[in-house]
Parts: sequence; C-alpha cells; structure tokens
Amino acid sequence: MSRKSITILGATGSVGSSTLDLIDRNPDAFSIEALTAYRDVEGLALAARNSQAKLAVIGDESLSGELADALSGTGIETASGAQGICDAAQRGADLVMAAIVGAAGIRPVMDAIEAGSTLALANKESLVSAGAIMTRAAKERDVAILPVDSEHNAIFQCLDPTRPERVERIVLTASGGPFRTWDREAMRAVTPERAVQHPNWSMGAKISIDSATMMNKGLELIEAAHLFGLSPAQYAIVVHPQSVVHSMVEYVDGSVLAQMGAPDMRTPIAHTLAWPDRMETPCERLDLTAIGRLDFEAPDTERFPAIALARAAMEEGGAKPAILNAANEQAVAAFLAHNIGFLQITGIVAEVLDRYTPPAPGKLDDVFAIDREARRYADEAMEKQAA
Repeated sequence: MSRKSITILGATGSVGSSTLDLIDRNPDAFSIEALTAYRDVEGLALAARNSQAKLAVIGDESLSGELADALSGTGIETASGAQGICDAAQRGADLVMAAIVGAAGIRPVMDAIEAGSTLALANKESLVSAGAIMTRAAKERDVAILPVDSEHNAIFQCLDPTRPERVERIVLTASGGPFRTWDREAMRAVTPERAVQHPNWSMGAKISIDSATMMNKGLELIEAAHLFGLSPAQYAIVVHPQSVVHSMVEYVDGSVLAQMGAPDMRTPIAHTLAWPDRMETPCERLDLTAIGRLDFEAPDTERFPAIALARAAMEEGGAKPAILNAANEQAVAAFLAHNIGFLQITGIVAEVLDRYTPPAPGKLDDVFAIDREARRYADEAMEKQAA
C-alpha cells in the first residue's frame, strides 16, 4: 500500500505540530510533500529535516535566505512569500492539512481545493469568510473537506450525510473558556497573558482569545452551516466545561449521537489523516469513572455577546460573516498588543457589523476586498475609542 502524501500549511503551530507528531509515529503510512510556516525558520527547518519534506516555505520573504541556509545540503527545496505558500498548496498532495490561522489561510485553502487534494480543514476562517465559494469549488472538483476542529470532526463522525432530513439539530459544545464563571466587571481587567490560558486545550494565542470571548464558538456555528448544510435554526451551542463530549447530532426520533474523547487535538487530526480508515494515537483514553460527572449549561450571551453577533451574521449571510471575522481578527490583534481591553473586542466587532454593509461576495477577490475594508472600519473604531 502506497504512502499518503501530506502537505501541512502552518506546520509549526499547534495543529501542525500535532500532525507532524502523528506522522512521525506512522512513518510507513505517510510522506511529507511540503511544509509551511510564517516566521519560525528554526521550527520549520527542523520539521522539514525530521520529516524529509520535499519543500519548505517560509511566509516572511525577508527570511528566505535564513531558511535556505538552515536547509543547505539537505536536498529540501525552499521557497518564501505568500505565493510560495500557495504554490505548496497546489502541489497535489493526497491530503492538505490547512492549519494556517486566520484570513491568511483563505487563498491557500482555495488553491488546495483547486488542485484536487483532500482538505483537512483547521482554518475555520476560510469557510466563515468564503463558505459558499469554497464549498461550491469543492463540489465541482469532488474534493472532500474533512473538518479538523474537534467539534466539527465530532459532528462529521456522528452525522449521516445521505439523509439530512433525519437530523433535528446539531449541538456544538463549548468549554466556556477561562472566564466562564466571571462577570463582565471582572473580565474588564483581563490581560492577554491571562486570556490565553485555556483550561482544557493547548492552542495558539489568537484561538485562545477567541475561546475566551466565545467568538470561537460563534465562528464554528458559521463553519458548521457550510460544512453540514442545515438551516441556521438547526444549530445550537451548549457549554460543557469538561470538553469530553465534543459535539452531538440529534435525530428526529429523539436519538442523540455524541462523539467523546479526551481533549487532545491529535484525535480529530488522526481521524482526518487516516480517513476513511482509522489509526492508532498516543492520546489518553477516556475514563468516565475517573471524570465522575459531565456538566452542561446554556451559554450566557449577555456576558459573551460574540455568540449572538455570530449567529446574527450567520442568519443574515452575504458579506456579514467575512466582516465578523475580519473585525474580530483586527480587534484580537490589538488586544494581544495591549492596545484595547478585553471587553472592547466584541464591541469593535459589533460596531463594524453595524456600519459596513457591502453586497455579498461572488468570488474570492470580493472576499478579500470585504476583509480589507472591514479591518479599516475596525481600526477607525479603535482609534475613535482611544481618542
């Protein structure tokens, strides 16, 4: 049986590193076509050497020489820049793991789809901002989109896609983040250093902040709508602090199927790597007797307004999800730079959604134009608040 070729976009981040860990444990099953990173030359070079990748791409063009020096004599091809990352996505690997964070991953994701590679999608922003365009392209090319996010992967495992009329609703679970029990006044003083400390998952800074505001769950609502095709009213969120039940599918007869497991991203990653088969992982096995209890509660949209903002954007559709994503990225970056407060993040997003109402995007370039303009509106809103 031939080895499955893999390209990892965002190889030095949390998802990319976990993917490489699983591949390293199964060297006979996989080969690395290409790896990319934005600025981590040392991490990228080490990963490329260890995995015997054919190509390594650094996104920051100013670091191209440094990467070439680091891989000199290895026979590994090097490239740089946004186009280099897109070229890596287009190389026709059997599977592309799309793990770039944020809107920066949109173009490479589309390139992977157009190249006909199976897509393991950890870049939720692609479907949030350009879902209709992406899913249409995937359908035209018969490309499978395999969700990597633990919630969507759980749904994927529980859902019967051949009979959607049997589904009553889909329930996405949320940990509630590090401030699940905090009131708004306490959250007002939250620092970036505190906000990135997620209680259950090990994630990058941006995703950790999104989890803390619960915007991450709002983005996942929109992503789910594009992945699974049900009406907006058929998606619900429930807070589940233990992060053991990753999501649920409720059928019309009252049956509820849930996918469960320890909170380790290597489980859903392994599912996409081996799909339609399964592979062994070193993940901790679930011991329900040791956990003892599983708690569930309704999300508080007053303390966490991001959920309501995302649901409204999902229901309105058009350009609103792309605006939501761009404004949120801009506000989160400002918070991480200590330029705005934690509670200002969702306030900025709400203001941009209210002020900016362009027509729906028809092609990818329209999405990028909306993204740029939404970021400009967000910058204006932050400057106004700082004045």
